[in-house]
Amino acid sequence: MTKKEVILQAASRLFSDKGYKETSVAEISEMTQVAEGTIFYHFKSKEGLFLAILEGLKDEILHGFAEYFKEKEFKDGLEMVKGAVTYYLYLAGMKEERFHLLHQRYPYDLAAVNPLCRELLEAIYNGIIDIFEQAVLKGQQDGSIREVSPRKSALILFSLVDGLVRFKTYNLYDPAGLYQELIEACHKMLAGGPGSAAGKDDLCSPAGSGGR
Repeated sequence: MTKKEVILQAASRLFSDKGYKETSVAEISEMTQVAEGTIFYHFKSKEGLFLAILEGLKDEILHGFAEYFKEKEFKDGLEMVKGAVTYYLYLAGMKEERFHLLHQRYPYDLAAVNPLCRELLEAIYNGIIDIFEQAVLKGQQDGSIREVSPRKSALILFSLVDGLVRFKTYNLYDPAGLYQELIEACHKMLAGGPGSAAGKDDLCSPAGSGGR
C-alpha cells in the first residue's frame, strides 16, 4: 500500500474503535509510523482525513454494487431486490470498520456545518436507495412486483437491511440470524402476480452472495 492508503486504513480503524473526536493525529502517526507532517501534507487536517475516508466508502459501495449487478443475472425485479439486500449485508460485513464509522454520530454532526460531508452522505444513501428503487421499477415492469410507490418501497427496504447492519455494529444481533426472515419480509411486501414466488428461495446466504 502507499503511505496515503496506510494512513486511511489506520485512521478508519481508530475512528471506528475510539471515535473521531477521541482520536488524535499523533495516534495515527504512531500506528502508521508516518510523520504527522506527511499526514497533513496528504489530507490538510484531521477533518480532511475523515472526509477522504467517507469519500472512499462512497466509491467502494457504489462501485461494489455496479460490479455485483454486472456479474449477476436476475430473472426478474423481485429477485434483483433480494440480490441488492443480500449484497448490502455482504458489503457491510466486508467493510465493517467503515460502516461502523458511518453509523456513528459524528458524520451527521459534521454534515450540519460542512457541505462536503453532507454531499458525501447524501451520495451514499441516495445511491443505495436509487439501486433499490431501480430494482422495484424493474419488477413492476416484468410483473414480479405489485403496484407500490417505488421510492417509498426503496426507503423501507433500505431501512430494514441497514437496521440489521446497525444491530451488528452495536453487537446486538448477528444479521445472518435474521437473513431468511428479511428476504421473506421483502417478498411479502413486494410480490405481485401469479408465479411471482418463483424466485423466493433462489438466492444464496450473505456469506456466498455474488459468487464471492
